[in-house]
Amino acid sequence: MTTAFYPIGTPGQAWGVAEKAQWLARQRVQRSYADDVLARIDALRDRFDVAGYGELDYPSGRYPLLAIRSRGWDDALPVALVTGGVHGYETSGVQGALKFVERHAADYAGRCNLLVAPCVSPWGYERIQRWNALALDPNRNFIAASPAPESAALMALVQPLAGRFLMHVDLHETTDSDESEFRPALAARDGKPFEPDSVPDGFYLCADSLNPQPAFQQAVIAAVAKVTHIAPPDAQGRIIGSPVVAHGVIEYPLKALGLCASITGARYTTTTEVYPDSPRATPEQCDDAQVAAVTGALAYALAHR
Repeated sequence: MTTAFYPIGTPGQAWGVAEKAQWLARQRVQRSYADDVLARIDALRDRFDVAGYGELDYPSGRYPLLAIRSRGWDDALPVALVTGGVHGYETSGVQGALKFVERHAADYAGRCNLLVAPCVSPWGYERIQRWNALALDPNRNFIAASPAPESAALMALVQPLAGRFLMHVDLHETTDSDESEFRPALAARDGKPFEPDSVPDGFYLCADSLNPQPAFQQAVIAAVAKVTHIAPPDAQGRIIGSPVVAHGVIEYPLKALGLCASITGARYTTTTEVYPDSPRATPEQCDDAQVAAVTGALAYALAHR
């Protein structure tokens, strides 16, 4: 007999319509996208351009999708993309993206065009949830004809700029709730067994295995190490099941997995992972680590165009 490890569904059977509806009914609004994100974006309109790139239309409500752009956009300059909140529950990705714009984005005027989408998944942000309202993970659905509207909208935003991106940093977290809630939910949804793993204590990066750019990744790690600690490998030399290829760095095939960091084809791409549940890091440190990752990435990318 297979033991149930999640309160929805039958072990060994993928969810159907009824199970997804049961899951959706459990989700509750816990914070405000309008107050936490849209208000801060509005406060930036005197210094940056703000572009709407779509709207989520779920039965529970509508969510405008906004991106922040450099004022005085110059087509002769390279483009750098920063994304946060692809997983809505990963708070420092959203807050770090906004903090970067508020404190540092103006420094890059005349050097590059910045495009920042600070909260890709606002429905998930409000519910502190990894998935969207369709029980889909946006960060596995950056694919052609994406069924995830959050992913499809972001891809449509960047498509007109194809071939012009120098850098893309996608801001994420790895949390204790990955093991207690989100990975068990994933296994249950797909009718697969849940195999527990450990949560790394510290910051790390996911590079593209087809375009790893190791010197770039280490430049980002060095910048973040000034703010917070870098995750060590486990006893098997791995982080979340992947071999550590350099200090604080693992690799994924980004495009094959439908991950956000694959959407630009930029020379320099990385996915950050902050551990907000560490006793060694405060929420402010986590936000600052994301900011340091972006500024460190930009410094390297602009110096090695």
